[in-house]
Amino acid sequence: MADPLVSIIEEDASRVIAAVNLRDLEGKSILITGASGLTGIHLLACLRELSRLSPVPARVTAVVQSNLSSAFKEISDFKGARVVMGDLTDLEFASRLGRFDFIVHAAGYGQPGRFMEDPVKTLKLNTSTTLNLFECLAAAGRFLFLSTSEVYSGLPNPPYREDQIGATNTTHPRSCYIEAKRCGEAICNAYRARGFEASSARLSLAYGPGTKPGDRRVLNAFIERGLTQMKIALQDTGNAKRTYCYVSDAVEVLWHILLRGKRPIYNVAGNSRTTIAELARKIGAKLGVPVGFPTDSKELGGAPEDVYLDMSLVETDFQKVRYVGLDEGLARTIEWQKFLYLPALETPR
Repeated sequence: MADPLVSIIEEDASRVIAAVNLRDLEGKSILITGASGLTGIHLLACLRELSRLSPVPARVTAVVQSNLSSAFKEISDFKGARVVMGDLTDLEFASRLGRFDFIVHAAGYGQPGRFMEDPVKTLKLNTSTTLNLFECLAAAGRFLFLSTSEVYSGLPNPPYREDQIGATNTTHPRSCYIEAKRCGEAICNAYRARGFEASSARLSLAYGPGTKPGDRRVLNAFIERGLTQMKIALQDTGNAKRTYCYVSDAVEVLWHILLRGKRPIYNVAGNSRTTIAELARKIGAKLGVPVGFPTDSKELGGAPEDVYLDMSLVETDFQKVRYVGLDEGLARTIEWQKFLYLPALETPR
């Protein structure tokens, strides 16, 4: 019997396959780092779907570090796929991966609480590892580096365009992540100057099915608290503004960039604009649990007041105009997390 979690991701993969022509991947070698993360598992699910439709499957190498879920194991089990476990900051390990026609470097935590735990590793994953992975790229290959909207930190007056950059110092609480991503983008641009097809995707607030238990990103943490504690308690007033991107929209755009992107940098974001407080209330209403606000705020260091990206380049280059709405995206994410936390739900309180 198929894992119900897999069915949720398969539905999203089918949505992406219908929107993007992946036939250029047939028979090609593809490397995906961070393959067990939210973005990585959805990229793999698309390749799994492609393997069912194509007479010439792609040769897929999925790099993971640890903690493989049953859903990931099923999604990564298809013709032409292999899973390799190892630490990409070990440059010797990375150099043994092979040669690839397409590389998507998605390794690293997108959770502030996680990428700030080990700043040195965060720096390595986006800098020395990125340099090393370019040595694995075939001469006529294409490289996609997953950057972040955090590079706009300190910039006023959103929405932010790709020709803009933030103004934070290297002493910023999140500098390990921000500066590492900026450097990764610079590496891609240096290889573009050598004639390589390389682009950076400034991914912003992707969410949806595919996360692991204990994910610390705000949206996922709210759902977990609502399911396991029967209430959602915020750490601050929730006035910060966010624009969320459902994962199938993000992955659709990432495939477009990898296969046909002509520009050095693309924003990858959604159009579901909300405040943290409004998000909490919406999730609370869907779960039927109360939402509480503190008298004293305890904000996570360096969190931006507003995250909002200009998507004009993506809309122009790839005709991306339709996005999954926040209500639908939250419903699917809650469905996923109900399966994740089912043991906790079955435990008497």
